[in-house]
Amino acid sequence: MYLIGIDVGGMSIKGGVVDFDGKILYKTSIPTTEKYTEDYSISEDIKKVIDLVLEGAKITIKDVKGIGIGQPGSIDSKRGVIRYSNNIALENVPVVEELHKYFDVPIKINNDANCAALGECVFGAGKGYNDIVFVTLGTGVGTGFIIDGKLFEGRECAGAEGGHMVIDMSENAPSCNCGRKGCWEAFASASALIRQTKAVMEKYPDSMMHAFAKEEGKVSGKTAFACAKKGDEAAQKVVDGYIEYITAGLINLVNIFCPDAILIGGGISNEKEYLTNPIQDAVNNKRFGAKFNPYVEVKTASLKNDAGILGAAALVL
Repeated sequence: MYLIGIDVGGMSIKGGVVDFDGKILYKTSIPTTEKYTEDYSISEDIKKVIDLVLEGAKITIKDVKGIGIGQPGSIDSKRGVIRYSNNIALENVPVVEELHKYFDVPIKINNDANCAALGECVFGAGKGYNDIVFVTLGTGVGTGFIIDGKLFEGRECAGAEGGHMVIDMSENAPSCNCGRKGCWEAFASASALIRQTKAVMEKYPDSMMHAFAKEEGKVSGKTAFACAKKGDEAAQKVVDGYIEYITAGLINLVNIFCPDAILIGGGISNEKEYLTNPIQDAVNNKRFGAKFNPYVEVKTASLKNDAGILGAAALVL
């Protein structure tokens, strides 16, 4: 028997067939439709991915124990409904009910960051820890919490949205996709990093970030980090500021949960120790009662781009 994990993102819907040891037998993806309507539900695209991975793995739905779905936004995991998603404009979509029209197996859905946290706990860098804060730095900032070995969802799975705690109450704070201003996501996401990089590039026309971005064809989350490693002072300003923003939110979370470890995922986590070492130092030196409270490890999540698929599959387990 196998598991199917579906990872819904702002740019694509990924899917994979997974065995019980966390090995992905086959995976694929399709682009996320620009706008879903009542006439064309996101469930239709999820069905397409499920059909593709079944075909690619050369199995049938009878070989599958269940399907797990990781979806951005507020999810009613008990009823199987996408309550609200801001990065993909969705409201009150009964995904599980719609998919049951095609697949007669257990189907579970949860917030994508919750799934990634669960995947790391079951299959990845979170093995052996009892309490974990998982943060994914991507289009937005997602958070997932494992408390006493169990996934924490909040009432009706509406909690664990750490990316939307406000860290800047000023009038000029940047807007967040959720509709508020000053959210942690508006400062610590990869999207925010790109915005911060562009702003510094405008002030420093001689920065090597210009040449790097031209060679890459765009300003990305790698631009500032790559140039800072080469000694570019303007790029280092971006990196230092960005790490401060990440740390500000993490200290808040550590003060609340005091986990064994913080795991950082998403594309920015590819910077590894260049990112995690200064964050670990700052978190442990600036948290409340720093000299007296337990040390918190900060590590790169290990499942990388497969965290969403494996985490969704772990929902079934």
